[in-house]
Amino acid sequence: MYIKQVIIQGFRSYRDQTIVEPFSPRHNVIVGRNGSGKSNFFFAIQFVLSDEFNNLRPEQRQQLLHEGPGPRVVSAFVEIIFNNTEGRLPVERDEVSLRRVIGSKKDQYFLDKKNVTKSDVVNLLESAGLSRSNPYYIVKQGKINELATAPDTQRLNLLREIAGTRVYDEKREESKAILKETELKREKVTELIQAIEERLSTLSEEKEELEAYQKLDKMRRSLEYTIHDKELRSSREQLEDLEDTRRSTSDRANTLAKKSAEASEKVQSIERELNDVSARADTLTRERQQLEVERQDFIRQRAKLELSVKDLEDGVSEHSKGKDRMENELGQLKHNIKQKEEALARITPRFQRLRTEEEEMSARLKISEQRVSELYAKQGRGQQFHSKADRDVWIKKEAKALSATIVCKEDQLRSLRDEAVQLKQRLRELDTAIQERTTYLEERRQAMDQANKSHVELKKQRDDLTNQRKEVWREEDAMKQTMQSSKEELNRVERNLRGTVSKSVNAGLEAVRRIIEEKKLEGVYGPLIENLECDEKFFTAVEVTAGGRLFHIIVDNDKTATTILQHMNRQKLSGEVTFMPLNRMQTRETQYPDSSDVIPMIQRLTFNPVFRPIMLNVFGKTLVCRTIEVASQFSQSSNLDCITLAGDQVSRRGAMTGGSYCAERPCVIGEDRRSHP
Repeated sequence: MYIKQVIIQGFRSYRDQTIVEPFSPRHNVIVGRNGSGKSNFFFAIQFVLSDEFNNLRPEQRQQLLHEGPGPRVVSAFVEIIFNNTEGRLPVERDEVSLRRVIGSKKDQYFLDKKNVTKSDVVNLLESAGLSRSNPYYIVKQGKINELATAPDTQRLNLLREIAGTRVYDEKREESKAILKETELKREKVTELIQAIEERLSTLSEEKEELEAYQKLDKMRRSLEYTIHDKELRSSREQLEDLEDTRRSTSDRANTLAKKSAEASEKVQSIERELNDVSARADTLTRERQQLEVERQDFIRQRAKLELSVKDLEDGVSEHSKGKDRMENELGQLKHNIKQKEEALARITPRFQRLRTEEEEMSARLKISEQRVSELYAKQGRGQQFHSKADRDVWIKKEAKALSATIVCKEDQLRSLRDEAVQLKQRLRELDTAIQERTTYLEERRQAMDQANKSHVELKKQRDDLTNQRKEVWREEDAMKQTMQSSKEELNRVERNLRGTVSKSVNAGLEAVRRIIEEKKLEGVYGPLIENLECDEKFFTAVEVTAGGRLFHIIVDNDKTATTILQHMNRQKLSGEVTFMPLNRMQTRETQYPDSSDVIPMIQRLTFNPVFRPIMLNVFGKTLVCRTIEVASQFSQSSNLDCITLAGDQVSRRGAMTGGSYCAERPCVIGEDRRSHP
């Protein structure tokens, strides 16, 4: 056996498919320049035959792929074709092809173009003497020296691997294990046979006992049959008696059921009244609490008002004291003014007298000076003055002294006049201040009166607003209580309504509502039950006629229905939904019989004219009849479905459906009307 051909593609430096052939059965030598691919060629052979390229990480696999210019290589393979004419490989072919394909995420082996596992390849090479654990068939540098210096045991193992005996040794060990296991099983089988033989002996004894038992059992059954026949006759007589008793008991049970239903209705009415009473009690309790809070507020407000009144009284007393003080000051000022006026009156005559005296003294002074001058003149001016210049100096000095005296007197007179003017000005200022103070006090008195009036009015407004707020609070509490009762009633009605349909339909309706709210879809009008109205006596007939179609959803066209279904599938929403597109409804008007015993159901329904095709499709072929006999008659003569107000239905094809409806079962349409008023 030898390598006949090697095919490489995408492996390291071999980008394109490269076929290396032919190979000699004896020796082959590969020569070439550095970088021509000699090492990668030997790596390719090792890649298929040795263990060096097993358990590779993704980055190591990527390194084995070609990384040159051009498009990126995503996978590579190396295929070795062996000449198997000697039959070393356990394959009945002269040529055996072994290929290994590797990629970033795959590593596969192919034997003659068939995908095989790695263990199959290992066993195949082991049987041919190519040991993957000690690959002697690929000798690297230094391998010969290592084999030459290896101990005898290692070389013996190598020879066994070369000769291919290792596989048989392993098979021998496996055979020994199988023989041991078989021996254990044989011992178990022997023990089982012994147990079976013991059981057979026991069964033979039991067989004899069984034959005796069968004879006795036959006699026993005969006696039992006789006894059973007697008991059967007596039981039939008792059964007839019991049947009579059952009929009477059933009649009593029906009577009791009616009474129970009436009692249930009374209990429900009492419960509703109890809830109303509880609600009123809660309202009254809240009102009492509110009134208690208001009483506390009134007490606090009263205390505040008392304090305010006390403060106002203190302020009034202080204002009175201030007024008295101001009046005292005014009296004092008037007294001072009077004293000043009296003093001025006393001073003025003296001032006039002194002024007259001053004028007289000035005149006398002038006369005296003139006389002195004359006397000096008489005595001889020559004796008094040595020269004319001395005389002039003396005269000037005397004139200056007299001028200073005159100026001083004039200043005194001027100061007295100024003081008199200031006193008159002060008097006028005091009169003005007294007038201003009097005006200010009057204005303050008027402002206080106005403030008191405003305070009273504001207090009255506050009381009115407080009463209005309390009334609004009471109305709000009553509205909250009413809203809570309405919510409870709505929840109860919705629970009853959900109980009339399957969970899948409920889930589907909820899914459609959710999608409409999220996607803001238009053209969806809701279930059929929400788009029609009728008199309460027709509820049962309409419900029986429509059946599950009451919860079919009306849409404007089939595109809207498709969009909703796509959203449900995309969001994986559970539920069952049936749509009724208006653009797909093709109906025609029906000719109804003219009789007072029948009424076309569609004429007793109220709906939007846009939905008439759908209503005709559901209710257009149905008549409401007085009795079941009339329904049977008109279903045959008019070829229409007929139904009574009690829900007994006669199909135009001959089928009759009816019976009593449970009184406790909620009416679907009635519950829907209460949940969607």
